Amino acid sequence: MARKSRTGVLKRQREMKKAEKAAMKREKRDTRSEQEAGGAQVATPEDLAGYGFAAGDEDAPAGGRPRAN
Repeated sequence: MARKSRTGVLKRQREMKKAEKAAMKREKRDTRSEQEAGGAQVATPEDLAGYGFAAGDEDAPAGGRPRAN
């Protein structure tokens, strides 16, 4: 039987490690894109009140700045 060279074994280990790392990165990217595609986060009225926005302030400008009258 032929002996396996140490360099060949190390090369296969490096290739396997590289392939595993790429697979993990693909998995991470897929899960991240699934979470983002799951739906946009929308602030609830309670969240807005916590940030200092009045929940019932319908006549406020869209920019969030008070009007100068």
